[in-house]
Amino acid sequence: MKLSTKGRYGVRALLDLAIHDDGRPVPLKDIARRQAISVQYLEQLASPLIKAGILRSSRGAGGGVNLAKSPDQVRLSQVIEVLEGSTAPVKCVDDPEVCSLSDLCVTRDVWKEVQEATQRVLESTTLRDLVERQKEKEKGKPGVLSYSI
Repeated sequence: MKLSTKGRYGVRALLDLAIHDDGRPVPLKDIARRQAISVQYLEQLASPLIKAGILRSSRGAGGGVNLAKSPDQVRLSQVIEVLEGSTAPVKCVDDPEVCSLSDLCVTRDVWKEVQEATQRVLESTTLRDLVERQKEKEKGKPGVLSYSI
């Protein structure tokens, strides 16, 4: 599986929100500035995340987006599914009907194992885990661009 910018930038934006969560909505322009992602692209990413109940939005002065759930309740598997779709490396893993050899194909079995391993990692990783990992990476690294700026 190769993640597109949708998945990569979506996770970065959610991590940014989790790090800067103080209960108030965060304007997309602030996330865009910190993450070097265009506001227009963030708007495209936010829409399906709002529909999926991962983000909440508010309009008007002081508006923006917040996490709709606690960071420890948002699994990367949810985010990737919403933004990317299936984690299967080949179509026949999700739909054996696309290939007449699916039932006898040992390589399909391997691709299925790859998907299952990927899914296990994504399912076991939350935004809270990413926040903690980010803090660890930033420890003792003066001059490093921090997410907490």
